This record gives sequence, structure tokens and C-alpha cells, in this order.
Amino acid sequence: MSNIADLIEEYILRRLAEQQNGQVELRRTDIADEISCAPSQISYVLNTRFTHDKGFAVESRRGLGGFIRIVRVPLQNIIYEDMISKIDADTEFVEIKGMVRYLIQHQMINSREGALVIQAASCAYNGMETKDRVNLLKTLFITLAEFSR
Repeated sequence: MSNIADLIEEYILRRLAEQQNGQVELRRTDIADEISCAPSQISYVLNTRFTHDKGFAVESRRGLGGFIRIVRVPLQNIIYEDMISKIDADTEFVEIKGMVRYLIQHQMINSREGALVIQAASCAYNGMETKDRVNLLKTLFITLAEFSR
């Protein structure tokens, strides 16, 4: 027997699956009426099961014109965002190599692209000011992310 949270999650996932664009806009009252639950239970499910770490972006507005917009975010986007956020003045070359290795191992880039990023990073670490190096590295990873969509 499913609990209320499971029913709410299943309802939202079913409605999301019906959409071609990976996005659904719902109203709390409609979900609450359909499942016979309190709106606070819907909020709980959104906050625990539809998180960014689990591949979802949720926008919520309360009130009369309120809605819940749920968008499925590709896992690749989350991985790239995480890597980009970790690149700063203290990031060492070995960490960049590890990121590139991860991308290759998970077939997010091919070995040729990885080799080019490693070579560019090596040059950046050997001859650029810290600020410029960080900007270059972030730009490289942002470019990889943009071309992976």
C-alpha cells in the first residue's frame, strides 16, 4: 500500500511523462483534490523528491493564481554545473584532470575533447594569471556543457 507521498510523487511523474517538453505546470488544489491530501503534503514531496540533485527544477507560486512548474533537468547539466562551481583560484590541475576523466568515463565527452581540455588547462596553469586561468577553465566547461545538450 502506497503512502500519500508516494501517490503525490506518482501523480506528478505521470503528468510530467505526458508532456513532450519535460515540463509540467500544476496547481496544488488540483493535486490535493485528485489525491485527497493537504497542500502541505504536496510541498513536502516537492521539497524532498523533486530536488535539483534528483534532476528537477521546481518553481512554485502560492495564492489564487498559484502554480507549480516542474522541469526535468538532464543529469548532465547538473554534473557540469557542479564542476563549474568548483573551479576557483584554489582548484589544482589534478582536480581538472579528474573532472575531465570523469566526463570521459561517463561518455559525456570523447577522449579527443578531453585531451584538448587537458592541454588547454596545462597551458593555463603554466602561463596565466589566476583570474584569467579560472575564467578560461570555466569557459571550457561551459562550452562542453552547451554542446552536450
